[in-house]
Amino acid sequence: MTAQTATKAKKTSKKRATAKKNLVIVESPAKAKTIEKYLGRSYKVVASVGHIRDLKKSSMSIDFDNNYEPQYINIRGKGPLINSLKKEAKKAKQIFLASDPDREGEAISWHLAHILNLDPKEKNRVVFNEITKNTVKNAFTEPRQIDMDLVDAQQARRVLDRIVGYSISPILWKKVKKGLSAGRVQSVALKLIIDRENEIKNFKPEEYWSIDGLFKKGKKQFQASFYGLDGKKIKLKNKDGVKEVLDRITGDDFLVKKVEKKERKRNAPLPYTTSSLQQDAANKISFRTRKTMMVAQQLYEGIRLGSSGQQGLITYMRTDSTRISPLAQNEAATYITERFGAHYSKHGNRVRNASGAQDAHEAIRPSNVNHTPESIAKYLDKDQLKLYTLIWNRFVASQMTAAVFDTMKVNLEQNGVRFTANGSQVKFDGYLAIYNDSDKNKMLPDMTEGDYVKKVSTNPEQHFTQPPARYSEATLIRTLEENGVGRPSTYAPTLETIQKRYYVKLIARRFEPTELGEIVNSLIIEFFPDIVDVKFTAEMEGKLDEIEIGKEDWQRVIDQFYRPFEKEVSKAEEEMEKIQIKDEPAGFDCEICGHPMVIKLGRYGKFYACSNFPDCHNTKAITKEIGVTCPLCKKGQVIERKTKRNRIFYGCDRYPECEFTSWNKPIGRDCPKSGDFLVEKKVRGGKQVICSNNECDYKEEIIK
Repeated sequence: MTAQTATKAKKTSKKRATAKKNLVIVESPAKAKTIEKYLGRSYKVVASVGHIRDLKKSSMSIDFDNNYEPQYINIRGKGPLINSLKKEAKKAKQIFLASDPDREGEAISWHLAHILNLDPKEKNRVVFNEITKNTVKNAFTEPRQIDMDLVDAQQARRVLDRIVGYSISPILWKKVKKGLSAGRVQSVALKLIIDRENEIKNFKPEEYWSIDGLFKKGKKQFQASFYGLDGKKIKLKNKDGVKEVLDRITGDDFLVKKVEKKERKRNAPLPYTTSSLQQDAANKISFRTRKTMMVAQQLYEGIRLGSSGQQGLITYMRTDSTRISPLAQNEAATYITERFGAHYSKHGNRVRNASGAQDAHEAIRPSNVNHTPESIAKYLDKDQLKLYTLIWNRFVASQMTAAVFDTMKVNLEQNGVRFTANGSQVKFDGYLAIYNDSDKNKMLPDMTEGDYVKKVSTNPEQHFTQPPARYSEATLIRTLEENGVGRPSTYAPTLETIQKRYYVKLIARRFEPTELGEIVNSLIIEFFPDIVDVKFTAEMEGKLDEIEIGKEDWQRVIDQFYRPFEKEVSKAEEEMEKIQIKDEPAGFDCEICGHPMVIKLGRYGKFYACSNFPDCHNTKAITKEIGVTCPLCKKGQVIERKTKRNRIFYGCDRYPECEFTSWNKPIGRDCPKSGDFLVEKKVRGGKQVICSNNECDYKEEIIK
């Protein structure tokens, strides 16, 4: 290289280094790294790390005399970040705001535009539903203005929730205890849980009986169930009714009275929305709602796939839309056709959204259908793989044809006594080839009307009606969604808040209300009936949706809510009586000062405390012995403990001298194979005794 060429190269390099870059601001640092790689060296991508402006925490921060104008401030602790963003903005060629594609993301971009003094009419807003190279690059070819309807919808929700929370919570602090809170969606969720608990308490079981029969046609046996007498369906309410039925059966021969054969189709499930993903993750892979959203965020922001680099694996995970883009449909059709054949693809069928869905973006689906779970498993941790597999299977299934079943229903009769048997067989598996949510085939022997079959045995069984089940996280989310309460982004924080406030406990994965929760619920029902009214809350969600599409003015919606609510607040402040939560006697004395110990209600539940407080600060956790000697130290007793998030675990009562802990319940027996202690583990269908040593495969039968 000549001296002249070297000088020229040096100047070019220096020019390139000092050339202005386009600045892109996203929310997450992880997302920033991925997007910067896609956009190349002419772009610099930085993260705002969520919101940079918000309402003050110390006050209502709403100007009621100025049309409910929010009083925003820069979030404390974000000063250095804001200064850094301003510095980068000054030297940038162009600024793009690329926060998440929802109301919250739009509001974050609006706040960024305010802080950086950007022209509100400038087309600097970029949105993408998935973080893949082509999608991101294409998004930057079509920037748009900030959508103020979306911003106003977010502002309306924020102002509404601030008014409710900052009006009711101080009243609860004065009248009940400090640290309590109330909110629109959380109050409805709490009421649903308490209403269900009351249903369970007031439930009166009713006796009923069933009769299952075992029949035989030729050499093949099959099951049939009692239907009724003389052509009418009969409910067997007691043993006398069963005796009447059995007395009418005088022999073993039953006439095949009627045979119905049909072809039945079962359509594939729709692709996931936020709530359906949360429900399936809870039911199929035992993920808590918070964990589902955390892992989904990781998959969305991107995982390093070896030499392929960082890749966003799923589309945006906060959505109530089931829409799939034509491009994704085409890709799925190609994959399905190549793997299973053209007759398995339903390409071209448009998925209709549920009524009320915002349809702001697509359903949750893999960004690239060719990234099968098997092909990228080595790059994912076990939780990421479980959730990605769930999403991938559901999406591919949603693009496949219906499963077809041959069904058969048979009526068997003798002396007016009718039994019915049902059977089915998969004729064409369709989407079941990849997403088998069907029961096993239950085939009946071939029968025609006029045939006779032999009764082998009858088995009468007594039953009692059961109360409705307590809500799990999945069923509570489904109920909130069915009632139009809350939106995809609100479900996880709502469930977390009612547990954090100790309004409910999650026991065996089911919500049970606490005494404190029942007190708060009764006060809100009495003084703020609209706040816990499901229909009112759903209508308010509908108004927020109308603000989002420009059909409603957000300040008008707030005004319509606030005027009657203000009167309820004044009435509650005057008329709500102070509730004294009395301490319960613990039944033993303080070992430090000798005064009686009492049971108090604290932030994380009940605990023992000395009645001589504040002179004596002695406190103890309330523990529950399980009747098992500690398998580690052989001296202490194993007790049930709880984490701050209310998850149960087991430990030695001699802690910290003995540090034994176990998530599964020890049962007091040793494993016959390894000699380690056995534990009881919850599994689908009941409980199972297993060895505590992960390398030992000893298991006992599942206890239902």
